[in-house]
This record gives sequence, structure tokens and C-alpha cells, in this order.
Amino acid sequence: MMDKFTEEISHFIGFFHISVENARAREAYNEFAFTKADVDVEKLPVHTSDFAAPFDLLGFEPDFGYRAPAPDHWYVLTKPVQSQSFSDARTFGHHIDGRVLPDTPNYGFNTPIDSVHYLYPTPEILAPGSVVNHFNQAISLSDDDYFSVGGHGLAFNPEPVGDAAVLEGFEEAAALSPLGDLERPGSSADMIGVIQTVIDQLEDVPADSDAVQINLSATSIDGIYVNGELVEEAPNLDDYHSFDKDESDGDDSAEDDSEGEEGADGESTNTWTQDDGTVAIEVSVEVHTGGNTLINNVVLQNFWTGATITIVAEDHVEVNAIVQINALWDTDAITSAVSDWTHDAATNEMFNIATFDHLDTSNGSEPGASGNDDYPAFWAVTEIHGDLMIVNWLEQIIFMSDDDVGILSSSGVTTSVIAGDNFGVNHASVFELGFSYDLIIIGGSIFDANIIHQMNVLFDNDYVGATADFQTSGEGSVSSSGNLLWNQARIGTIGDADRFDSLSQDQLGTLASFANGDGSISPDLMSDEAFAGLQGLRVLYISGDLINLQYIRQTNILGDSDQIALAMDAIAPNLDANWTIETGSNALLNNATIIDLDSVGKTYVGGEQYSQETLFQAELISGQPDFGNPDPDALVNEAILFLDDSMLAPDDHSTASDASCMPSDYDGHTGDGVNGMIGH
Repeated sequence: MMDKFTEEISHFIGFFHISVENARAREAYNEFAFTKADVDVEKLPVHTSDFAAPFDLLGFEPDFGYRAPAPDHWYVLTKPVQSQSFSDARTFGHHIDGRVLPDTPNYGFNTPIDSVHYLYPTPEILAPGSVVNHFNQAISLSDDDYFSVGGHGLAFNPEPVGDAAVLEGFEEAAALSPLGDLERPGSSADMIGVIQTVIDQLEDVPADSDAVQINLSATSIDGIYVNGELVEEAPNLDDYHSFDKDESDGDDSAEDDSEGEEGADGESTNTWTQDDGTVAIEVSVEVHTGGNTLINNVVLQNFWTGATITIVAEDHVEVNAIVQINALWDTDAITSAVSDWTHDAATNEMFNIATFDHLDTSNGSEPGASGNDDYPAFWAVTEIHGDLMIVNWLEQIIFMSDDDVGILSSSGVTTSVIAGDNFGVNHASVFELGFSYDLIIIGGSIFDANIIHQMNVLFDNDYVGATADFQTSGEGSVSSSGNLLWNQARIGTIGDADRFDSLSQDQLGTLASFANGDGSISPDLMSDEAFAGLQGLRVLYISGDLINLQYIRQTNILGDSDQIALAMDAIAPNLDANWTIETGSNALLNNATIIDLDSVGKTYVGGEQYSQETLFQAELISGQPDFGNPDPDALVNEAILFLDDSMLAPDDHSTASDASCMPSDYDGHTGDGVNGMIGH
């Protein structure tokens, strides 16, 4: 009898030969058609032969009878006689009655008196490796510009602000934090030391001060806290800051045939033809020295390893902490010469937003209410000798200096100066998806820490002064604040403090068995309600410690102390110019999220169990520095000098004669951006 594979091959060979013969016949006939002649062909004798078909062909049979070869390793599952209908287990292998093979790997199983035996292939379980990531993202920018616009004939040379004051402010703000500078760990011992240091520092928080909004420490914290207050919903950043740049809409008074021309050195002249044929010019002066945006953003999701039940031989130490500090120095001095201008009433806004989430993985049912009486009767183990480390250490810092110095006058054109508007972003996204187990057995301790430390420091001490002869009849506006300091953090973990319990005698016996190398799991542990419905257990054994450390530190430091002088054009002064001065509107933003799903069920601890969650929020607003003189005009007139030596003659009676008489080639300030004389 021919099987169906031989039959298929025979058909294929037969069709192949037929195709070849047809091709040969076609070629021979075409060649013969042109050369045929009347030829008598003698008929050849026909020889016949016997034909036999020893195979009986079967009809079409859709079933595929192939079976994979047996694996190299097997384990034995022994079930009571009453459970002979264990048909679901066939997914694991073949059923062999009454047979127990020798050299079976040492996988534990329950052994009743009356039983039948099942032989199954050993499942392969992968062990997770240690994960240690160190991220260090840093941005440093110095954008200290000097600009001079208009034909005022003066140079403005105040004392540069420098970075020393900003760094001193940072030290003052950092002193509020309960956490000091933590050194990046390089070994498992260092990581445990860092976690213990954090615990000690959080337990020794300095006494509350006026700057501290909240200092909360408890076994578990739940909810959303905004500036020290528990709220139902967190603020939305989009309601306070837009990342879209404003588009210039032009002058609404311009006619349809208006046109603009870009002038040299950043100075533009907007002109249009009026009905009488004359050319009109939009006369204005606009300067923006702020508008900087600093962003640190981190999203860290850790699902590297976890289990329904975790057994710890020694201690379990857990700490979750969010530390947030906003510090602002915004002391401005505005000249009285612009007292009739519109002063932007936008105030500084500062937010510390912290969220603690504890995800509940239970289904709400009581123990024993699952209705499934089937419990696993075998297990497979993967082992890690030593410690398992899951560490993500992220540090982000942005240091920006935007201390601008400028002197402006209106010379009958449209002038626009942008000396700020810098943008710095640090971003990191980490997603670690690893392995899940039914049971994790740890021979040492668990050290689990999630820490977020955020700080914003802004120096926005501006002064806007005017020379003695400055005057204007046009409209004007000045804005020196409107800054946004934003810290937002979230820590999401599994379960609450009630997910811990002490070890039972059966669990202690299981730990001792694994420590001795036997690898036996007690029957009572196998019958835990959390394992109901499972046919077998996936087990991870760690002989050392499990260290889970997630650390994020974000820092924004911005110095935006601008010094602006308003002067009159010495050649063609224009009193009708419209003025717009903006020295604030900075945004310092920190956002960090840690989702740490390291345990999805109960944890049984043989030693001490320590849980601490801490929230620290502080807001520092300083009235310093004191410029030493409440009149910014005096500061301006002390810092200007004439560029034209003839204006310094004894008989000169210029209205700016109170300016310092310094050489015309004096260069008291060097800038990097706009840098130099603009508009001459």
C-alpha cells in the first residue's frame, strides 16, 4: 500500500515526465514540418511487457500524522487515581500509565498513595540578568548679550551680574532639601548604602520653616498633593504654558498694500503708502530679554521581574520619596519715566505637584472564593547565584545664564530686539519589560527604593532705568515677571503596606530546602490560593539580595537678571514711538514619572519589614538682592558714557552731562549673541 507522501511524489514525477515529452514532441514536429517527404516507413514490431502496481492507493486524508521527537529532559507528574481525567495536561506532553523513568530531574511533586504517573517535558525558564543604567544629561548655556540701538551716542556699562549670585542662591535652595548629594553607586554594597543613606536623611529632616509647604512621612501615602495640599485633580501644564511660538500678526492699521523691509543688524522698518502718497513708518521699540524655557523630562517604567508570591529569607526595605523645591529671586526696579506705561500684571506661578499611586492587583474576592480546586503539582526553577540588581540612575541638569545689558532709543524706525528666548530640553524614557514568575524565593534581603528629587532656581532681578532727558508720548508696556516654575512627579507602585506578612513554617522549610540545594516546595505552599488553577509553577530563586533602585534627580538653574537703559536719540528723537519691554516670562519645568511594578501579590518576610514614603515640598521666594538704590535711573546714569569725545567738552551742556566721563574706547562689557552696536 502506497502512503500518501509516496503517492504525491509519484504524481509529481509522472507529470514532470509528461511535460518533458510534450516539449520534445513539439520541437521535433516543428522541425519535421519543413522537411517532410514521401518516405515509406517500415512498421516496427511492438513489444509488450508485464505491468504490476504493488501499492494500494488510499483516498484523500487531511490529517497530518507527524509527531515531534521526544525532548532530552522529562519530569514526572504524579496525580491521584481520582484525577485520571487530567486531559488538560496533555498540552504539556504524553500520558504514560504506570511508568516512572529513572534519571528524572529533581522536580518536586506531591505523591499520594494510589496514583498514576504522567511523563511531561521540562519547561524552560529564563533567568533575568541584572540591569544597571546610569544617565547623566547636562546642558550649559551662556547667552549674556549686549546691545545698543538708536542714535543716542551713549554706551551702557553697568557692573556685570555674573553667575556667583545664582550659584549662591542654588546653595541656599539646596539647603532646604532633606536629601544631600548622593554619589553614584558602583556595586551592590554601594547601592544598599545609598538606600540606607536616603532613609537616614529622610528621618532627620530639618525643622519646618516658612519655605516648607509640606513634610509628610508615613508607611503609605496616597493621592495628589499640590503645593502642600491634597487635591482631587492635578493642574494641567497646558493651562499655564504654551510651547507654541506666537506668530506676528503685523499692524492692524496697515493698508492692504503695506509692505515691510528688514533693516540691517536686526532693525526692521515697517512702511506703507498712505492715501496722499506719503510713506508712513511704524515707529516702535520692542525688546525681549526673557522667555527662556528649561525642561527636564523622565519617564521610567520598570517591569523587569515580579511574582505573584515573593518569599524573603531576611529583611524587606522599601522607601519611596518625592522632594520638590522651587526657589525664585525676582526683585525688579522700573524707572518712574514709564509710570504711565501699561505694567503687565502677570505674576510668577510656582507649582509643586506630587502623586503617589498604589495599584491594587487583587480581584476583590476573598481567599478560597475562586471556585477552582486545581493546584499545581510540579514546578520548574531557574536560579541566580548572588545578587540581582535592577538600577536606573538618572541625573538631569540645565544651567543657563541670560543676563542681558542693553541701551535703546527710538530713531524713527521699527526696532525689535530678542536677546532671550532660549530653549533647553533633557529627555529620557526607559521601559524595562522582563520576566514574570509565579514564585520568587530570595535567600537574602530585598532593598527597594524609588526616589525623585526636583529643583528649580530662577534669578530674575531686572532693572529698567532711563537717562535724565528720556521722554516719550507714545504707548508703552513693560513686563518683568510672569515666570513659571513647575515640578511634577509621580511614583506608582504595586499594592499597599498590607501586602506584607511573616513567613510560615512551610515557607521556612522551602527556603531551607533551596538553600541546601534540594529545591523542594512544601505542599502547603503549592496549595496557596494565589496558585489556584495553575498546572505548574515558574519559580525564580535568588541566593543573594534583590536590589531595586530607581533614582531621578532634575535641576534647572537660570540667571535672567537684565539691565536695560532707555535713552533719547541724539540725532532725530521721536517721542511718538510705542515701546514694549519684556524681561521675564521664563519657564522652568521638571517632570518625572516612576512606575515600578516589582511585586504583583503578597510578600512574606523572614526578617524586618520597613516601609517609608516621604513627600517634601518647599517654596523659597527671596526679596534679595537689594540694588542699593531704589531709583534705577541713578543706576543707569552712573553706568553710561558718551561715545563722542566732543560731547565731553567743558562747555557742553548736554542734558546727559551727569554721565561718567570715560574714554570712548572703554569696553566694560563683552557679550556673545547680539554683541555690539545695533542701529548705527
